[in-house]
Amino acid sequence: MTLLLSLFIKLSLFSFVAFGGIIAVLPSLFELAVTQEHWIDAATFADYFAIAQAPPGPNFMTITLVGWRFYGLVGAVVASIAICWPSSVMVFYFERYITRIEDPEKKKIIQYAAAALAIGLVLTSSWKLTVGFNNHWTAIILTIAVVLITQFSKIHPLYLIALGALLGGAGVIYAVALRDLMNRNTFGITNNAMATAIKVPEIGLVKNVDQLP
Repeated sequence: MTLLLSLFIKLSLFSFVAFGGIIAVLPSLFELAVTQEHWIDAATFADYFAIAQAPPGPNFMTITLVGWRFYGLVGAVVASIAICWPSSVMVFYFERYITRIEDPEKKKIIQYAAAALAIGLVLTSSWKLTVGFNNHWTAIILTIAVVLITQFSKIHPLYLIALGALLGGAGVIYAVALRDLMNRNTFGITNNAMATAIKVPEIGLVKNVDQLP
């Protein structure tokens, strides 16, 4: 019960500052769930975030999955309620306050300020996630390419998501990163020993560097 109460309180506090949705506080959530409380590891957090982006609807499914991993079904319910109730109450009263304002200029100022806050938080969160997860030049190039394509072309983002999934599923990015790590090995560790110690997602345990694509 103490663990569930701690989960509820900490996630409720996040909800108070989640302007722009869960993505706006994702780095702080990562710090809490992975680094401080050790509810899940970094790879699982990234997987949960990816799963939460797949279905339609709000992004707080990441929180639900974290709660589920932490305390099963009860944890998922508690985490979902905790991340929703503070912001829902705030929006309810904030909307009532805005509708009572008769000066349209004042309304615009408040709305633009809230929008600027949300955009700033989302951009900050996106930058921190990019720096945190793109730990190899292949991932960095893929991220830059996606940003440029979405900004300067009419290609639908779903096609880019599908391309990223194909590259990840084929193990291209991870395989190149592993090969680069082995090439820069300065500790005299054999390729087989290093490869056996590194679990490459999607393509299983690499026994020999020659198995890499």
